[in-house]
Amino acid sequence: MFIQTEATPNPATLKFLPGRIVLDGTLEMTSREQAAKSPLAEKLFDVPNVSGVFFGSDFITVTKSEGEWQQLKPIILGAIMEHYMSGAPLLRDGEQAGDSDELEFFDAADAETVKTIKELIETRVRPAVANDGGDITFRGFKEGVVFLSMKGACSGCPSSTATLKHGIQNLLRHFVPDVTEVRPV
Repeated sequence: MFIQTEATPNPATLKFLPGRIVLDGTLEMTSREQAAKSPLAEKLFDVPNVSGVFFGSDFITVTKSEGEWQQLKPIILGAIMEHYMSGAPLLRDGEQAGDSDELEFFDAADAETVKTIKELIETRVRPAVANDGGDITFRGFKEGVVFLSMKGACSGCPSSTATLKHGIQNLLRHFVPDVTEVRPV
């Protein structure tokens, strides 16, 4: 098994590509307690200074709190390889991907606008953000402001504000005149 690694715009996060489907959906775990959903995430949180694990469709991003990637990367690669070679499931029985606990908010009168915003995020924004090892999801729309949740490599990334303000905000304002601003949740 060969696992590729890629740098992300977030220097604290590294992207691991195991060459197979990781998860149908996405799942972010930012604590050891949340990692209990996945045997692999638990192994990754056992690595010193790992502060976050994100599963995407065909990648895993790992975020460190401190330390050097030169020391952490071989341990992380070993944990990922060992997990896949064991044939163990990614998620424990009864656990599932997604953020069903995060509710969306918007006025029913804005339903058509929200539909357009979601379509633009799904088709134009999420694929680009996934390339950088993260995910972005719609959370709400109120008085012209779009609220988005950034995960994986994008969460805490130094360039995430620029991505939101200059990239996503400009795109949405171009196609949806009702949008005045984009903010992270």
